[in-house]
Amino acid sequence: MSDNEAQNAKQENLPPVMIHTQYIKDFSLEIPNAPEIFRELTSAPRIDVQVQVNAHHMHDNFHTVSLCYTLNGDINDKKLFILELEYSAVVSVDVPEEHLKSVLMVEIPRMMFPFVRSIVANSMIDGGLPPIMLNPIDFAALLNNREQNNKKQ
Repeated sequence: MSDNEAQNAKQENLPPVMIHTQYIKDFSLEIPNAPEIFRELTSAPRIDVQVQVNAHHMHDNFHTVSLCYTLNGDINDKKLFILELEYSAVVSVDVPEEHLKSVLMVEIPRMMFPFVRSIVANSMIDGGLPPIMLNPIDFAALLNNREQNNKKQ
């Protein structure tokens, strides 16, 4: 068996999509008006959530995918907290080219989301704030909106 045949046989045993590692690339939780703001926690804060998905080719079939979350919480028109999280994964993807974007921008983020949700919920509790359970994201709609905005520009 030649080296190319051995390599092809080895690659045939790999799944078409594989997450090799996941990690927190960047994280920040700020409570700028602490401790005074805690006295105002008599009702649910108003929370704004922004989500962005990025994917970059590394080499061969390897890519990085990042979920970037920014959460801003306000109570009584005062800043309660600012949470910024960039959660990333190194993945290998061996799918037809026409499916690559949807795998990287929809399927991989869908697999990463439970970990982001856990990090956010636990960080809020550890920061002395009420827990936040992020709602699931429709990553396909997010991708479609992004593509529509790119076409308009």
